[in-house]
Amino acid sequence: MAEASTQTGKEQGLFFRGSHWHTVLACFLGWTLDAFDFFVVVFLVGTLAASFQVSKADIILTLTVTLATRPAGAFIFGILADRYGRRVTLMGNVLFYSIIEVLCGFAPSFSVFILLRALYGLGMGGEWGIGASLTMESVPRRWRGILSGVLQSGYPVGYLLAALAARFVLPVWGWRAMFFLGAAPALLALYIRAGVPESKAWLAHRAPDVRAILRTVGRHWKSFLYLVLMMTMMMFLSHGTQDLYPDFLKTAHHIKASTVSDLAVLYSVGAIIGSILFGYLSERLGRKRSMLWAFGLALVVIPFWAFGGSIGVLAAGAFLMQMGVQGAWGIIPAHLNELSPDSVRGLLPGLSYHLGILIASPTNTIEYALRDHVGYAWAMAGFEIAVIVIGGLVIAFGREQKGKDFLAVTSNTS
Repeated sequence: MAEASTQTGKEQGLFFRGSHWHTVLACFLGWTLDAFDFFVVVFLVGTLAASFQVSKADIILTLTVTLATRPAGAFIFGILADRYGRRVTLMGNVLFYSIIEVLCGFAPSFSVFILLRALYGLGMGGEWGIGASLTMESVPRRWRGILSGVLQSGYPVGYLLAALAARFVLPVWGWRAMFFLGAAPALLALYIRAGVPESKAWLAHRAPDVRAILRTVGRHWKSFLYLVLMMTMMMFLSHGTQDLYPDFLKTAHHIKASTVSDLAVLYSVGAIIGSILFGYLSERLGRKRSMLWAFGLALVVIPFWAFGGSIGVLAAGAFLMQMGVQGAWGIIPAHLNELSPDSVRGLLPGLSYHLGILIASPTNTIEYALRDHVGYAWAMAGFEIAVIVIGGLVIAFGREQKGKDFLAVTSNTS
């Protein structure tokens, strides 16, 4: 059995089949549409505040609530993915979050809206872990780095689509139509059913029951805590540079909303390029070293990103900032899955990811509060300088298992 698994692993490392493309595309689209649904609110802070007659801080709180409920979704859907399979769980997850997103467009009050955003967080929490494990387990090992970047680039693509919707849909059809677009992921479930095969790695390491899954996590608690710490710093990095940036440009630099949407499209392109580029480099330089290079890029462009004196300088700074931020993120799907035990790869990467979100969920509230003491620019810049320095140390002292064989039978399988 071990010999057969090893041979299959070798074959997996050499060939790229049509089914691989279906898997990558489905998981990429799942994360893209999930991110779009989250970032819609980022571009509607002022609009929603006026519509529901609440403060902008209240709307920003809904972002925090969504981030805070994601770990519960990661746990629920992750357990289901390790017990019953990646494919069917991903289908159910996609249907769940698309329905909730559409309901957000019908919200009659702020109380209903914030409740729906909490429920949406459950769906968002489940999608990434399942999609990342299914993709990384299905593609050849030598393709993991670049396809990790492709998969993670779905996040900035979702941001880009939200920016385009704010630019062209919002002025014509209003804010509710922005959420009605969230019905699109429901069609993705049909594609997953028709074209995406189940993970062979899951079939090889399938846990017999939920208790076995939890025992495996317990045995690897030190690795689990490290992954949570790493993901916390990654969440501080991404959400601290993205979520409030449109409002920052409008408020601190007095840039009109349409131009902010155009800038968001531009720096989203930088994020996509960074995800794929650094994902590719991670196959050459290693996961940790490539992430540290991406962190370095983000650090050196902070003056232009936060304090730029013109739209051109701010645009260049934002482009390079997101190239660095999402460059580091582009490596995460491969790195996190390679560091996770075989039989809990549906649960552990997603749970680590979203527990990081839970800890980092006050990011937007903290930055917005700091604005009143040090100004908006220094609130953003100072927060991210600390995050980059501390996060870089966490990554530098961590482990790496680039190229791990997901099909081979190992001692960490339960």
